[in-house]
Amino acid sequence: MRVPALIPMVMTLVLAACVTTTPVTSPLPEPRVEEEVAATTPSNLSQSLARYYRNSEARLVSRGMLRTDGGGPDTPFSADQLAANFERIALYDEYQLENGRFVARQTPSTLRRWSGPVRLQPHFGASVEAGQQAEDRSVLSTYATRLSRLTGHPISTVNSGGNYHVLFMNADALATSGPLLRQLVPSINDATIREIQDMGRLTYCSIFAFSPTGTSEYITAIAVIRDEHPDLLRRSCIHEEVAQGLGLPNDSRTARPTIFNDDEEFALLTRHDELLLRILYNDRLTIGMTPDQARPIVRQIVGELVGGPS
Repeated sequence: MRVPALIPMVMTLVLAACVTTTPVTSPLPEPRVEEEVAATTPSNLSQSLARYYRNSEARLVSRGMLRTDGGGPDTPFSADQLAANFERIALYDEYQLENGRFVARQTPSTLRRWSGPVRLQPHFGASVEAGQQAEDRSVLSTYATRLSRLTGHPISTVNSGGNYHVLFMNADALATSGPLLRQLVPSINDATIREIQDMGRLTYCSIFAFSPTGTSEYITAIAVIRDEHPDLLRRSCIHEEVAQGLGLPNDSRTARPTIFNDDEEFALLTRHDELLLRILYNDRLTIGMTPDQARPIVRQIVGELVGGPS
């Protein structure tokens, strides 16, 4: 949701709403406890954004969008479609860094995912009340358990020592988040910090995942969830951005049923998306594979998951 959700990929960075960015070549230091990065009273801008997102959610729901059913009889997909959707979503980038800014441009990439355990750590701006923090922690923890089960990969939530940082902040906190971002990812570049601090209204949330230079292995990530969001948009952003940061950086206008499509039809992870994650973390696929290298293996895996090509 997400014009654009970012996944910076590098260290190399992948931006997703998704974007790709900068290199990290040494172990990340333990982040210090962050200082408050926003006043507790939201600014006029933050209050305006909250009204905008409440209206956006109500409008989308009234049109039958932001579905939470995971897809049904009205959203069939074939094995061929699933394989094609995986290639477009997992093996293409949505954004490119150009002249210090992220530009929307679909380009072939390589297979990226985590090899080490994923430790999701929430960080809250001063505007996030205690009750909301507890709810966000619960949603994130439940989702981490689901993602770990689907992928067969260790994914959990932690209170400290995380390598996948989920920022719940309003516009005021994001505007002053530079010191925190540099603590969390010392190699982060100025372009990525600007993208996070200056997220436009149409960028509902974003994800930046980083790999050591010259590799496609994710070792840290930052997801940004706006505190101005009402409940459903908030959960939707958690579902999309956290999943994208596992290695599904692109969106597809033709894929369905999926959250990796900017049409906002689905709010939460669908059955189709669960299959994408199972394919992504299948041992027969390896980090760094190109679309041509991965394609025949993906088709074999898809055939085993949902039956032969149709």
